[in-house]
Amino acid sequence: MHDNRPAGKAAGLIRIAIAYIVAVLVAAAWLGWGPDTGALWLDTLIADLLATLVIFGFSRRYRNSSFYDAYWSVIPPLLLVFWWWQGDLGISDWRTWLLTAVVTVWAVRLTANWVITFPGLHHEDWRYANLRDDAGKWGLAVDLFAIHVVPTLQVFVGMVPVYVAVTRQADGPAWLVIVACAVGFGAIGLETVADRQLRRFASTRRPGQVMDQGVWGWSRHPNYFGEFGFWFSLALFGVATAPGDWWWLFAGAVVMLALFEGASIPMMEKRSLNRRPGYQDVIDRVPRFVPRPPRSRTPARG
Repeated sequence: MHDNRPAGKAAGLIRIAIAYIVAVLVAAAWLGWGPDTGALWLDTLIADLLATLVIFGFSRRYRNSSFYDAYWSVIPPLLLVFWWWQGDLGISDWRTWLLTAVVTVWAVRLTANWVITFPGLHHEDWRYANLRDDAGKWGLAVDLFAIHVVPTLQVFVGMVPVYVAVTRQADGPAWLVIVACAVGFGAIGLETVADRQLRRFASTRRPGQVMDQGVWGWSRHPNYFGEFGFWFSLALFGVATAPGDWWWLFAGAVVMLALFEGASIPMMEKRSLNRRPGYQDVIDRVPRFVPRPPRSRTPARG
């Protein structure tokens, strides 16, 4: 029987690529010809929201909010490059190059992982459908704000330390930049290993089998922990530039942690329990978020 999935995937990726090109052009038009607010961060925030509205339009047109999935990783490096270009640091600032390397590797890896796992526009992330269904008559508002606008704002807040790092002269210690770089690449490495192990498991698992091997045996959500580590590293880069502002430069990392602990992880845990009763044993043994050695299995009683 002929398999149409590759063609469907390719066609879906082309449509999504077109959506992102249009979104970036709309944002660029605002930045180039829109009214100047007098604040670079505000100009880019408005452009970011306009681009989000474009993606929302495509999501509604194709009845699939997974159009937004790649926005999380595609927009941050564009923000960084634009802020750096508009700033006064020049191209010889080694701190900015290290920060750019971390953000670029993270963005390429996460976007590539999304492309690899993207099956086509016939598939939508189950969480989006659940949110709209639970909202009832407010489904459109939930689609716009909860699925599109709020994540854009979360990512923008997470990128504020990057804005500080690429638009100000550094006042903090150089060693903290090295630490931030190590934390960032370490987090990306953890996410890479977790995603590869999960894909390998998904391709061979038996019905009802649960994942508790590799890094997934040390944390039930190592990918989320790695993602949090990346945003935490950006905060460290910001503090290395403006140490006096440390108390608010971690706001983005805190927002990301709240997202994972308050929404993403509970939704994943509930779904896993509903689909795989054996997942309760994983909950009993494997740490929820921060990786550490699992508890020993409790022997079955005869």
